[in-house]
Amino acid sequence: MAQNLKINDKVRVISGDNKGKEAKIVKIDAKAGKACLEGIGIVERHMKKSYLNPAGGKKTIHVGIDLSNLKLVEAAKYEKTAKKADKKADKKDAKAKKGAK
Repeated sequence: MAQNLKINDKVRVISGDNKGKEAKIVKIDAKAGKACLEGIGIVERHMKKSYLNPAGGKKTIHVGIDLSNLKLVEAAKYEKTAKKADKKADKKDAKAKKGAK
């Protein structure tokens, strides 16, 4: 994976049928190298009747777009958790106390 794309990042499709469209990443499959985008790549699959699906019918699914066809537009804002922020504050206080002695 050339870019570090994460869920909720806003990306632009740079090649393919959906070229130029912007959307938010819903799901990433790193092993296959594909990402599912909100509102893009949604198709209907016809399901055969089975024991698990007795009615059969149509089902909408996301078709992944290759990561090489995406360009990062805006990264999602990830805030530090309270626990990490508290640990850093505690370390700063401990250093300040050592220097004061």
